[in-house]
Amino acid sequence: MLGIIGFITIITIVGLLLTEKTSPITALIIIPIVGALVAGSSVHDIGLYFNEGAQKVFPIVIMFIFAIIYFGIMNDVGLFTPMINKMIALSHGSIQSVVIGTVFIAAIAHLDGSGASTFLITIPALLPLYRRLRMSPYLLLLLVGASASIMNMLPWAGPIGRASALLSMNPTDLWRPLVPLQIIALFMLVPMAILLGIREKRRIANLPALTQPLSQTVFNDHIDIQTTLACAKPQKLAINLLLTLSVIGVLVWGIIPSGFVFMIGVSLALSINYPKVADQMDRIKAHAPSAVLMGCIILAAGAFLGILTGTKMLQALAVDIVAILPTAMLPYLHIIIGILGAPFELILNTDAYYFALVPIVEQITSSVGISPQSSIYAMIIGNILGTFISPFSPALWLGLGLADLKMGKHIRYSFFWIWGLSVLLLIIAILLGIV
Repeated sequence: MLGIIGFITIITIVGLLLTEKTSPITALIIIPIVGALVAGSSVHDIGLYFNEGAQKVFPIVIMFIFAIIYFGIMNDVGLFTPMINKMIALSHGSIQSVVIGTVFIAAIAHLDGSGASTFLITIPALLPLYRRLRMSPYLLLLLVGASASIMNMLPWAGPIGRASALLSMNPTDLWRPLVPLQIIALFMLVPMAILLGIREKRRIANLPALTQPLSQTVFNDHIDIQTTLACAKPQKLAINLLLTLSVIGVLVWGIIPSGFVFMIGVSLALSINYPKVADQMDRIKAHAPSAVLMGCIILAAGAFLGILTGTKMLQALAVDIVAILPTAMLPYLHIIIGILGAPFELILNTDAYYFALVPIVEQITSSVGISPQSSIYAMIIGNILGTFISPFSPALWLGLGLADLKMGKHIRYSFFWIWGLSVLLLIIAILLGIV
């Protein structure tokens, strides 16, 4: 009976998240409380479960809040603008150079872990260039989305934050084994971009000839970065770059908690770039909504997992599923879900995937001796590249709006490339021993 209550609880949460009938925070808090009461837990017990769950994710919340504010400040002061400008200027109208540049421009733009800011930076900057070269804007969206998805493995990005909440791990500790894979994935995206560029060049060659030749003067006019990039003019570039490299270096080193690293980083960034207290408070207020929202979602996830774990609903559900599934399938269930990770993005949003599906699979595979980290890595790697082909991604809708594109055509254009890349990346992860 406990397993059935747990199943109904999770299905209800998934349904609410998919239909957007309520916010993730409301669904992750109210529905588990109702499930716990039906399962016979007292109000006092539920309070204890909440405390246990919240305590496990609280360090993650601190890191997320200050990481989002830190990288927001770095965007404000234009830290990434010169790198993006240089990459665009180096393309010189070559389709192959443009697609390769797009991959690395999007990777740099996504260092803050925000899909919305990535699209705001890259689409206005690159769309005029793609149009002038008669390249498909759907190719632009595919490459930006794929590169940003790879960068989403960063510890301050959403998927790793959600996964670390499930494991009660420091996001930086969860991220470290993924660093080699992240680098490999980014360089795997380059040959894919080149292949797509060759295909695009052939398509363009079959188009009717232009009435006016493509002149370098007109081309330069269309990549005027100062009028297209949604970034501030760079300020104190050297010291901000040194500060950011130091922050990332200390994170990788792991000598102090990641939340504290970003607290120090924010303090120094504000002091260096905004001497006036009023300006410092304005920057904090500007980025607080995104930071607080992500912090609230992680806390709600902590409550959800605390209640489902404390009531034993999650454990009972896993036991029931194990009893139904063929025994031979159980040790490979995380890999099977990982292979289907990209398609799942079309039917589950990120919250539903990580807070409903992943905990169940992790419980099942743990029962047959698979480490929680291995299960989580398989499901992250298989799913994360599909982030920006999902109709449940608000940032993707922003990108589509900026480029004036249609969701259905974007999915048809991008889906199999993204899925193929995610499966190949999962295979590499298995060979490297990450999964």
